[in-house]
Amino acid sequence: MKGGGEKDLATLLREMRPFLHPQAVVFFSFAKETFFSLDLHQIASFWEEEGITVVLPQSQAEQLNLPIKGYWAWITLQIHSSLEAVGFLAVITSAFAKAGISANVFSAFYHDHIFVPWERRLQAMEVLRTISKVPNNH
Repeated sequence: MKGGGEKDLATLLREMRPFLHPQAVVFFSFAKETFFSLDLHQIASFWEEEGITVVLPQSQAEQLNLPIKGYWAWITLQIHSSLEAVGFLAVITSAFAKAGISANVFSAFYHDHIFVPWERRLQAMEVLRTISKVPNNH
């Protein structure tokens, strides 16, 4: 696992250690000019042809008077997962789909981050706890 992260699916599921961040986050898309004109402290961003998608803490979006269209919970899977791991997120998103929970996933270098509707955050955490107890059934 040195440097590159964990690849073994059973280990990933058993040791994912989901952490629910306490504050809601929001998603926005900005034109490049607007993005560079704002002093943003984004959690994540992704450049697309249509604009720059940004995930911001709810408090910052409110300070900027941005039009909030939905609140999301941010869950970090604390295991250092490899970017080459196979099936880890598929197991998780399939379980969320069975529970009727939408999930937006962002894989960073060290960890995977899942954004779920704010009002479903506790149910999502329970789904993750259940998955981590039965890793060999996937």
